[in-house]
Amino acid sequence: MNTILRKSILGIAGLTVAGGLAAGPLNHDTSTPTTRDAAAVTTTQAAKLDSAALIPHGVQGAQSRIDLDDEQTKNVKAIIAATKKAGMDERAAVVSIATALQESKLENLGHLGDRNDHDSQGLFQQRPSSGWGTVEQITDPEYSTTAFLKGLKQVDGWRDMPLTKAAQTVQVSAYPDHYAQWEQQAADLVAEHWNS
Repeated sequence: MNTILRKSILGIAGLTVAGGLAAGPLNHDTSTPTTRDAAAVTTTQAAKLDSAALIPHGVQGAQSRIDLDDEQTKNVKAIIAATKKAGMDERAAVVSIATALQESKLENLGHLGDRNDHDSQGLFQQRPSSGWGTVEQITDPEYSTTAFLKGLKQVDGWRDMPLTKAAQTVQVSAYPDHYAQWEQQAADLVAEHWNS
């Protein structure tokens, strides 16, 4: 590849990353769920879920797993409920739960003082200063999940991309590949709790 072309590509990539870091969450879509989203939710509710079917691209890399306490399980159920309320399907719940596993281990984190990543809080480590909402909002599991899902809906082709890429496009993390390690556990949790 010639030097001018390489510099142009790297420049565009740099602008994309810088723009994402400065922009905070993607513009929120306030439209109602599509018929396709609602149909997907309704159709699969009747069937028993298979966690393997929730991972259409296969897992990437070594997988991590943690034991969940009652509070973390409650947060899983809150993410699933918010996903259904948004008219999105099980795959959206898998992406959301894997993201929350990476960001907070499914703990609704408040301000952590010196250990805090800037002003990141809640299940998804969303930042009030980046436009995700107030502290009260982003520490509410339904609100924070809905905010994440609105961002996910803005990602063209998110269903057809690896989980870690879809999550990273919304979150703009300094560690974009870390979401992948939670895909199997997230799929297992959705399979277990989607119809409960």
